[in-house]
Amino acid sequence: MSKPICLWSGPRNVSTALMYSFAELAEIRAVDEPLYGHYLRVSGSDHPGRDEIVTSMNCDGDAVMTSLLEQQDQADGSRLFLKHMAHHLVDLSLEFLTRTDNVFLIRDPRQMLPSLTIQLPDAGLPDTGLQRQWELYVQLVENGQRPAVLDSKQLLLDPAGVLQKLCTHLDLRFDPAMLSWRPGAREEDGIWAPHWYHAVHQSTGFSSYVEKTDFPEHLLPLLQECEPWYEKLYQHALRAET
Repeated sequence: MSKPICLWSGPRNVSTALMYSFAELAEIRAVDEPLYGHYLRVSGSDHPGRDEIVTSMNCDGDAVMTSLLEQQDQADGSRLFLKHMAHHLVDLSLEFLTRTDNVFLIRDPRQMLPSLTIQLPDAGLPDTGLQRQWELYVQLVENGQRPAVLDSKQLLLDPAGVLQKLCTHLDLRFDPAMLSWRPGAREEDGIWAPHWYHAVHQSTGFSSYVEKTDFPEHLLPLLQECEPWYEKLYQHALRAET
């Protein structure tokens, strides 16, 4: 029986585009950040649209994951793709990870932090998810799993090549349909989409990689905190062929 695929991403990455990409596969049913309500309830974080999110979702993370695993067990030929943020894993049993295939999506913090701090001006290392991603990666490897690591730059440099490698890793068939989608909002979108998904709603596929050259000086201390965790993960990332 197929396992659900859990994507563990950091914020301001191409995670939503990747969710749209996988949703183009007939055998995939994508779910957008099912632990967001749990995270907001437990952490008390004041994210855009917080009240609406908390009142619209099941905010018991353990119950959420139990329900999703049951749905996968009962699925007839379909496979769940669960897009998660790594920093949503707070005060939560991680037993479910023994029953999922796990993928980490990372982004160079020099490219990510200027975007993140537009929405979260007081963001710290926990908000980036990088340390949590590495800790979780190590835990999974120690438990005998082979989690995949995707780096957003490598993915955008060679979407077809990197996705083919990822699909092989996940025992999925790669389909060129994964490289494009219709613009606009999608049924997979979480209720928070109006706050975060403006750019991806204008897209019809993975955008070309563009390097940011300017970095705000006031974010340098946070960058120094983030870089060691990013580099640990990047060593294991799937590489573009071009």
